[in-house]
Amino acid sequence: MEKYIKIGIPKGSLQDTTIELFEHAGWKINVSERNYFPSIDDNEIRCSLVRAQEMARYVESGVLDVGLTGLDWILEHNADVQIISDLIYSKASTKKARWVLAVPEDSNIHSLSDCAGKTISTELVNFTKNYFKDRNIPVKIEFSWGATEAKVVEGLVDAIVEVTETGSTIRAHGLRIIYTLLETNTKLIANNASMKDSWKRNKINQVAMLLNGALNAENMVGIKMNVPKEKLAEIVDILPSLNAPTIATLYNMDWVSVESVVHEAVVREIIPKLIRAGADGIIEYSLNKIVSKDDSF
Repeated sequence: MEKYIKIGIPKGSLQDTTIELFEHAGWKINVSERNYFPSIDDNEIRCSLVRAQEMARYVESGVLDVGLTGLDWILEHNADVQIISDLIYSKASTKKARWVLAVPEDSNIHSLSDCAGKTISTELVNFTKNYFKDRNIPVKIEFSWGATEAKVVEGLVDAIVEVTETGSTIRAHGLRIIYTLLETNTKLIANNASMKDSWKRNKINQVAMLLNGALNAENMVGIKMNVPKEKLAEIVDILPSLNAPTIATLYNMDWVSVESVVHEAVVREIIPKLIRAGADGIIEYSLNKIVSKDDSF
């Protein structure tokens, strides 16, 4: 019997970023415009395109074994799933974001309690209802199908609860942020029954480990150089590394090869210093993954 796990790839703003992340982790996913089931170069994985808003309930039900979605949509559906890992990518669509309460600049609402008796529009309906209910603040929550900022600008509602990363779009609509209800980011989640199956659990953990390895490598590069032995201590003092640089003796020479992993942003600063200190033949190379024991599950 063929064994495989079913992975939900978030359709929409997260889609391209997720596919790129999987590629760095070692899997190539191909998406057809007319097909909701992308191909992947792994016979032990099947992929489905699913909206992030619906991902948690499909994983909870077992339609999917694993998927990527935000903490916000897990809480919105009160989904009983296992959160395997945080996936915080520097791409805009997977950075941490906030669900905030916003009102027009001239609104007399200045705090959560000022919302009592008011109407609030949001896509995150259940979470918002529960948030105000837990604080004994009576409000009317309306579901928004989109263009949420426009509803409060036009006076159709008193306030909105909307997701933002920087707040710039909200401010551009002439709105004022009152309060942050939730900070969210992308999570890798798994079905509870799937995690009890030893084969599926091992495959899911393999995916999680390599995705995290790809994230660890983001904005990092490898750097390698030749160094005279008498200059080694000075070079090592200049060279940052995750743990310590790798040193290898060159054949029949009084030189060594030094290799390390550094943040991409510092390379332009340290290469001239390394050359002045005696390094030669410096090579910089990109990295796909940095996997450590902390990434095992």
